[in-house]
Amino acid sequence: MFSQRPSFTNVFSASSRVVLPAASLLVWGAVAFSAVTWGLRWSATGAAPSNATAAAQALPEVDVSAAARSLGAAPVQAAAAPTLASRFQLQGVMAGGPDAGAALISVDGKPAKPYRVGAAVADGLVLQFAQGRRVSLGMALDGPQALVLELPAKK
Repeated sequence: MFSQRPSFTNVFSASSRVVLPAASLLVWGAVAFSAVTWGLRWSATGAAPSNATAAAQALPEVDVSAAARSLGAAPVQAAAAPTLASRFQLQGVMAGGPDAGAALISVDGKPAKPYRVGAAVADGLVLQFAQGRRVSLGMALDGPQALVLELPAKK
């Protein structure tokens, strides 16, 4: 009596319905695990892979001004420092005698502020006197004049 044994093709085809998807799932799981592991390693060190750093270090030095000239850029002229007189603009004067008075002065384009005679205006400059339509600034109240400001002409 022969026992009926299933043929090899029948066994393989029946198990392939389970084995093939399981093997595929296992392979793709390993690929995903590997990608996540390498991604975490690179992000933890804060460094790129060694090939990228070697390529970045091998770049030659570039003369930026020569590259700009070759592309037709005009040379940039250095901006001249503003003169002392251009920093101040006299807005108003109130004369009050030899040691009295006040002036409304704008410094470096900012809104004008009132200064009394003897008050520091900016950078160690002191308002020395206010008379008529002009004022004098100097390093000290009794020192020599460093700058004289006049009101602009009326329109």
